[in-house]
Order: sequence, then C-alpha cells, then structure tokens
Amino acid sequence: MKNLKKEFPVTANYTHLNTAGTGLLSETLLDFRQNHDLDYLVMGSLMKDNQDKFITKVREDVGRFFNCKAQNIALVTSFSTGFNVFLEALPTKSKVLLLEEDYPSINWPVEARDFDISYAKIDVNLEENILKAVEKEKPKVLCVSLVQYISGVQLDFEFLKTLKQEYPDLLICADGTQYCGVAPFDFENSGIDVLGASTYKWLNAGYGNGFFLFKDEVKDRLKPKAIGFASIRGKYKEAGDTLIGKFEPGHLDTLNSGSLQVAIQLVNKIGYSAITAQVELLKEKALNAFAERNLLDEIVVNRKQHSSIFNIKGDQKLFDKLKENDVICSQRGNGIRVSLHYFNTEDDLGRLLKLI
Repeated sequence: MKNLKKEFPVTANYTHLNTAGTGLLSETLLDFRQNHDLDYLVMGSLMKDNQDKFITKVREDVGRFFNCKAQNIALVTSFSTGFNVFLEALPTKSKVLLLEEDYPSINWPVEARDFDISYAKIDVNLEENILKAVEKEKPKVLCVSLVQYISGVQLDFEFLKTLKQEYPDLLICADGTQYCGVAPFDFENSGIDVLGASTYKWLNAGYGNGFFLFKDEVKDRLKPKAIGFASIRGKYKEAGDTLIGKFEPGHLDTLNSGSLQVAIQLVNKIGYSAITAQVELLKEKALNAFAERNLLDEIVVNRKQHSSIFNIKGDQKLFDKLKENDVICSQRGNGIRVSLHYFNTEDDLGRLLKLI
C-alpha cells in the first residue's frame, strides 16, 4: 500500500493516524477541485447551467456505491444538517433510544428536543444492552453511531438486522461517519432504516458534503418541515413534496457534491478488496500490539469485533512527544486516539509503537 501514499502527499512528511478526526485530500480530488473552480472562473453562470443534471449523477453514483435507490438519497452538507431535519420530521414526544456518551452530534440534538429519551450503555455487551433497552423501554426510534468516535467500538451489523426483524416498527437511524469508506456497505439489505454520514473522514471527500439514505418504508413515517426552492429542482424531486426534497431546501454546491463523487470514484478505482484487506491487516496488528502493551480498555480487548480506531492510554506528555515526531493523532476521552486507514502502512504502526 506504499504506492497509495502518493495519492496523499501529507503522508510523505507525517505519520497520519487521524482519519477519525479528518480525512486527507488526495491528488485526484485536488485535480477535480482545481478544474472545477477554473471552469467557474472562466465560464461563470454558464458552468452552472447543468448543475441539476450534475447533482443527479452524484446522487445516482452514491446510490450505486451503497446500494440505495437514487430517489431515496438526500445530499447534505454534513451529518448534523440532515440529522436535525430528520429529528424535526419525527412526531413530538417520540420515544428515542440513544447510547450513553455517543457522539455529541447524535445525542445533543435529540436531548435538545421534547422527546422521551432512554439510554443503553456502551460496554462489552453493547448489543445485549440495546436489546434489553428496546424490550424494556419500547422506543419508537433508535439513533446510534455505527462506530464510536472515542473508543472505536463497532456495532454488530448483523445484530441490527436481527433487531429490525424482531422489532419491525422500530425506526433505526445510524450515523456512518466513522465507518463509510472503510468497507462495502449494502444499505438495502441492512437492518438500518436511515443512514446518514459526513464524508470528510473515511471517504476522504473533503468538508461540506454528506448524505442521508432512506428505506422506502420510512417515507410514510417522516414529516419534514424544511422546504425551499431547491426542494423541487432536479430529477427525483420534480414531482414536489418528496422526502429528499425536504432534506435539500437550498442549493447544493457542485464543488462539494462533486468532491464526494470523485472520492467514491477513487475508492472504486483502488477497490474495496484492497482497502478492506489493508485496514484489516493493520487493525489486527495494532490490536495485538496495543493489547500486549496494556494500552487498551478491556471493553475493546474483550469484544469480538472492532474498528480501526483505537484509544490508547497516554497523557499530555506522550501526546506532545508524538506531535514533535510528526505523528498526527487526537486526544479524545482519557487517552490518545489513533486511527488507521488504507493509506497507512505497517511502517506507520511501527513508528508509533517505537514512540510509545
């Protein structure tokens, strides 16, 4: 995977272990963005004459990538933007189940509204905790991150599928920001009803773009209040009063939406088989190395599956040492968060281990 570092020049000077914080800008994406703005510079509004068709193509490419119908895909500027529209579309006083200490962009918007909220604990028995909470609290909506941003704990997707089969009326909304771009995801055959994500992390699509995917059945349960002129612009929205139109009340930037499209094309070019193989290799080696050094919480060590995000034990002194040696990571929770993507190598991991 060393050749893939050429796509991401920053890796020539730094050991970037911070995709969970911010993804990287690829040479491929830079080329698109430069050409896009050059066209805008010399063509002005003429360049925007075909923007509706352009956005439609982006929507369709996202659909093929995640196996979701194009008419059920909303393009958004961030997960938070779409999620707040989603919450406003729910009936007031809805019973919502959250995870304790989940990502603030999930829990805070729910807690800021007049919902009946219950919580499941994040520990070794996460899935069992969710099931017990569903049985006891009988929520109408479950809002969760697929991967926890601090610890890297990853939900069992098969569990979500089984949960949906057992509780078909439970509306499952998931944040895929810390997952999408690591491995293939088949939305239509998942147990998730609504999947939203910002794509500046693991898809390396830059800031200002994201998506929300919906199952057909969701349309009758959500009543969004947002609307604007863009709600009826372009294929899949022209009929008016569409669900995705309500999630897209304003204009969509062709630069940002196009960046998502180019990022998806790059993943397709590299191939998910190569990406997944590299991430799994690094994840296994990192997990074993961190566990041997007693750097991980026992929750992570004792779970059957985990993401490529790790929170290792370390204080301010160690964090400063890593920064001084050009290792980019983040302080999260009580430790130091490191995350490994396909452009990382075993040499990157080895360098980290030598420093800690």
